[in-house]
Amino acid sequence: MSTIPDKPSRVSVEERLFSLVLALIATEIGLTKAEILSTVQGYRQRYAVGGDNASLERQFERDKDDIRELGIPLETVEPPEESGSNHHLRYRIPKGLYELPADVSFSADELMLLKLAATVWREGSLSGESRRALTKLNSLGVDSTDPVLGYSPTLRVRDASFEPLSKAMDRGQVVSFQYLKPGEGMPRRRRVAPQAVVLHEGRWHLFGTDKEAEGTRTFLLSRIVGPVVTVPGVTFVPGGEGKGQEALAELDTLWRANLAEITVEPGSDAAVRLSKRQAALPNHDQGESILALHYTDLDLLADELAGYGPEVLVRSPAALRTAVLARLTQVRDAHTEAFTDHTAEKEGTE
Repeated sequence: MSTIPDKPSRVSVEERLFSLVLALIATEIGLTKAEILSTVQGYRQRYAVGGDNASLERQFERDKDDIRELGIPLETVEPPEESGSNHHLRYRIPKGLYELPADVSFSADELMLLKLAATVWREGSLSGESRRALTKLNSLGVDSTDPVLGYSPTLRVRDASFEPLSKAMDRGQVVSFQYLKPGEGMPRRRRVAPQAVVLHEGRWHLFGTDKEAEGTRTFLLSRIVGPVVTVPGVTFVPGGEGKGQEALAELDTLWRANLAEITVEPGSDAAVRLSKRQAALPNHDQGESILALHYTDLDLLADELAGYGPEVLVRSPAALRTAVLARLTQVRDAHTEAFTDHTAEKEGTE
């Protein structure tokens, strides 16, 4: 007869992985899957002696992948007398391979800051990575001091494409997605080998090799329409951490090269907000203020400036002025059409 706990206690992912790492470090000969599932915190609460543990075994397989993604050397040991038997495989983490190098150490305060940085990423697609980072920090065996802050900040990752792009980049997989460029009525399918996902000027960008264009391109994640899917059977060799710096350097170069000159109404919301990004040059003769703003994307800046309405006048470049005017005209026409329809409906009921 199988025995199943009446009310299994809920164990968090972090606690389960942490317990698994500690158990595999503590053993010299390794633990079998059955020993792990029946004794380690997070598994034993749901383990059924002599019963069906298929879902728990699948959970263990996923946890093994997570541990290895952390860089933790999880070994599989096959008993010589039972070669070829998966049932008796043993798992362990060699202490010598897992310990920090002799010349690397963290003080209690340094470890506290690392943990605080990891807890920043509480929401969105980075939550999985932050949980694994915290698990590895906790398992280093260094006691940290309590954070001096009463709370930790959070960084929201709103773009749904962030997680699939990051996973594909780590695994060297080419992805496909629909991308809608400004001014185009329909999105176009793009096939990209993702090399880096970076945050620049408050927006997430994908830097990668466009397979159709056969060159590197930068894409705004906010313009990716629909799901990001991997292209079956197509892989590439990731470029490493240097690709992120390359992407940021290109975006910085573009940002410095593009300069807009605008006039803002003194004391307005536009003057207060935009002056924080660039020093204002007062024009005393006209009682106006001239601001010079760097930008990476003309359409994004046009969207922002149009939102201020009459508080902003674009002086240059001409393309930006045209783009802002087009947005304001579109808003005017939409309101005019709505007012006309409302008037006709009202007259029809009288």
